[in-house]
Amino acid sequence: MAKGEGGEQYSNASLLNKPPSSDAIKLARKHELSNRLSICNKLCYAIGGAPYQMTGSALGFFLQIYLLDVAQLDPFYASIILFVGRAWDAITDPTVGFLVSRSRWTRFGRMMPWIVLSTPFAVLTYFLIWYVPPFENNKVIWYLLCYCAFQTLQTCFHVPYSALTMFISSEQKERDSATAYRMTVEVLGTLLGTAIQGQIVGMANAPCLPGPDDPMLNLSNSSKPDELNATEPVISLEHTRVAYMIASGVICLIYVLCAVVLFFGVREQKEPTRSRSEPMSFVQGIKLVMGHGPYAKLVTVFLFTSLAFMLLEGNFALFCSSTLGFRNDFQNILLVIMLSATLAIPFWQWFLTRFGKKTAVYTGTMSVVPFMIMVVCVKSSLIVTYIASFASGVGVAAAFLLPWSMLPDVVDDFKVQNPNSTGHEALFYSFYVFFTKFASGVSLGISTLSLDFAGYISRGCSQPKEVHLTLKLLVSAAPVALIIIGLGILYSYPINEERRQGNRKLLQEQRENEADSETDSTEMANMI
Repeated sequence: MAKGEGGEQYSNASLLNKPPSSDAIKLARKHELSNRLSICNKLCYAIGGAPYQMTGSALGFFLQIYLLDVAQLDPFYASIILFVGRAWDAITDPTVGFLVSRSRWTRFGRMMPWIVLSTPFAVLTYFLIWYVPPFENNKVIWYLLCYCAFQTLQTCFHVPYSALTMFISSEQKERDSATAYRMTVEVLGTLLGTAIQGQIVGMANAPCLPGPDDPMLNLSNSSKPDELNATEPVISLEHTRVAYMIASGVICLIYVLCAVVLFFGVREQKEPTRSRSEPMSFVQGIKLVMGHGPYAKLVTVFLFTSLAFMLLEGNFALFCSSTLGFRNDFQNILLVIMLSATLAIPFWQWFLTRFGKKTAVYTGTMSVVPFMIMVVCVKSSLIVTYIASFASGVGVAAAFLLPWSMLPDVVDDFKVQNPNSTGHEALFYSFYVFFTKFASGVSLGISTLSLDFAGYISRGCSQPKEVHLTLKLLVSAAPVALIIIGLGILYSYPINEERRQGNRKLLQEQRENEADSETDSTEMANMI
């Protein structure tokens, strides 16, 4: 077994070591202090995760309904934009991870230059996504180019930021604590993105348009669309478009502020003194990370669970406004979900430390299933929907926290089994992001295309029965099935708490051996 081989290797090495000198003890203490993160460090690191989640929640919850009802694209073209944009985004993740892994160390670190240089361009392209161009013929190309450009630039921010987890401290406990801070802030970022986009747009929500089969239209032969909405504020489609641009401008400003805090508040630690592995090709990098069994299983698990939550996220706004009839309340329902998720993050951090990460995944992911079923089976009720949304947020919190908490364990396991292969952290993180974004692209593409086949009517006051059935399948039946498949695969995931603690001890011993070697080199240099 690889773990046992690693333990034997390190144990034999430690038998040959001489008793630690005073210089070695001082160096070890210095190493321990340098790896201890202050609350300020953890907060600054965590704030760097907010931009990705803010923009992600805004795009995930609102882009589909924006393209259909505001930009007024045909559902088929909207599905192409969503799928191709996400597919392109997925491809860029391993590419950027590969380039980051080959980057040289600078005085600002190896990850930080990518984060800083990509920020201004990412902000610009994000704003342009929410701008309706003054032409009709090439509108699809406009949104496709802006969406792909933003996803590429955000990847240049998020992949290095994700890999930065391994470079803020070499202590597993400190990394787990920083990850908990990060997940809390990221859920707050998602909450903030949902609140900003939802509340600003909700104040300028253009009225719906009755279709030829709308029962409201038959109340009077002389009824007109304007008269049907006489009780509502007179808001034009242009007002809604301006509201989307204002919301995107606010999010862009927060994006820049978070990047500044991350840059000035986090010090990226240089890698250990041992030399990094020789640069490898892109294909070799794929084989390296996917050839590590625990990583492949973990990625597969979260591919299915991410696809489930992406389907829920991408269609829940339409489900609330069209099927449940809460056209003026859907943004508040989304806000309740994210508020609940924010409050539940500390609970899940305690739960995983008390009962283990694998148990936490099972409990947290399954907790959302009853409420996915309830929201489509119970007769439409705003109170019931709010209750189900609040309870679902608890499971959403687990989906946020646990994957990023388990990834460092897989990387540590790889280091134990491959002690001479170093510098590949960005590859592990980028391929995980690749699969989650691939899941997002598939979910958005399939769901929007399904709505097209079902006969979705843009800005319609009512939708065909086929559309209601499709939305129920997309927010309930399909996600539940995917969650069950993912958790079934999780059963064979090999890294339990015992193996995780064993890896931590082996890596700690490895670092102590390196510290002793460094002390011996220093003593030898002084003698010379």
